[in-house]
Amino acid sequence: MWRTNRAIVPRLNAVLADHGLRRTTFATLAVVVENPGLHQGAVAEALAIERPNFVQIVDELEKANLLSRERAPDDKRAYALKPTQAGVQLYRRTHREVRKYDEALIDGLSKSELDTLDRVLGVITANMEMMEAEDGY
Repeated sequence: MWRTNRAIVPRLNAVLADHGLRRTTFATLAVVVENPGLHQGAVAEALAIERPNFVQIVDELEKANLLSRERAPDDKRAYALKPTQAGVQLYRRTHREVRKYDEALIDGLSKSELDTLDRVLGVITANMEMMEAEDGY
């Protein structure tokens, strides 16, 4: 898994960098575009990013005019995140390129192999989450 990750990530980073994004900023923008109005804490939790680090990511995206942070109407202590029009447009362009990259990576795999891969990765993720909960990994 480590070798595969080392092979995949540099090219993905290059695709995102062409749009002025990193993996964390792209992932944040994706969640916000697909779920406008989510609380900032919920987005951080969905992406498993610690809150202090996530605030910096949101600050960066807000400064680039890709999202806005507004007081949540249902909880004045929380912020709701909403994409700007520029954020939606950038996400759509970048998502197309990331999707093309993903499709190139899985080229030649059958539906059955993809289903197996999805199941195996799900088990690995669940095991990792259990280890984190039990041992603080």
